[in-house]
Amino acid sequence: MSAQRQTAARPAQPKIVLLLRLLAALEEGRYDFEALKHRVSPESPPGTRTLRRYLATLAEAGFQWEFDRATATYRFAEGATPRRLHLSAREVLGILLMRGLARSLGGELASSVDEATQKLVAVADRRTSAAAEHPSVRIHVSGMALDGPRAAAFELLQNAQRDSRTVRFSYVDKRGRTSERTVDPYGFVVSGGRGYLVGYDHLRSAKRVFALDGMTNVRSGARRFARPADFDLEAFAAKSISGIMHAEEPTRVTVRFSRVVANAAKADRVVKERSLVETNDGGVDITYEVADPLELVRWTLRWGAEAEVTAPPEVRAAAKSLVAAIATRYSR
Repeated sequence: MSAQRQTAARPAQPKIVLLLRLLAALEEGRYDFEALKHRVSPESPPGTRTLRRYLATLAEAGFQWEFDRATATYRFAEGATPRRLHLSAREVLGILLMRGLARSLGGELASSVDEATQKLVAVADRRTSAAAEHPSVRIHVSGMALDGPRAAAFELLQNAQRDSRTVRFSYVDKRGRTSERTVDPYGFVVSGGRGYLVGYDHLRSAKRVFALDGMTNVRSGARRFARPADFDLEAFAAKSISGIMHAEEPTRVTVRFSRVVANAAKADRVVKERSLVETNDGGVDITYEVADPLELVRWTLRWGAEAEVTAPPEVRAAAKSLVAAIATRYSR
């Protein structure tokens, strides 16, 4: 293939990208007219008339550039340099958090967020750019690993959710039972390294949660649906530690933490709604509003003997039974 045909095959750069590069070149203030062309587009420099039109566009937009005859370079007039984007430490942390979460998910989502972050950093001041290049805070989350077929299925489900289109798939639950499901996809939850679909299950006539790795033969249906106006994915997941348990009415469960882990327990906001009462010995009683009490019971085991379910009685009894079952297993 000739060089001319290779050039013709390249996709044209969007005009906004070329104008942003021209702004950056004017701010550097060290290019003559011909060098500006290559700075704006090294692969396919614009012609003379095109570059003059770009310069006129910037002038009409209020960017005061000038030609310095002494150095034969184009630059911004004195005091007219556009202000670089400045982000506060809190804003930078937010951007890096968004990028870190996206990278943990992987796939196209990670790529798109990376591209958006790079664009922000490209127009940011040096301090912000340095903070983004070498972040001082690492946020650790469990990534969602999807192989090729499941990644394709996830993309299909996302498209169906955006288009309000019902989906169909074969599903194997955690007990190994197989069924055919027709679901209106409402949204997605990522928890513990797994992805889940939240939607209205036509088989059960209720909202249900489905693990992506339990789905096969995922396909889009012809039927469209209207998501209930009162459905909120954040509210749906707010009363569950994993974000996937759901109940019409939450249960209030109180856990007593010893002084050894009190501060860590107070910092660990596993569900949105909770209340704290300090105890005289330096510990803390935390009452959680949860969708599934047994999920909270299992979560308290991470604290070992430093945590104890104290109320309500039926949940305390469930915790006692679970601990006894664990002790029996270890005694074998």
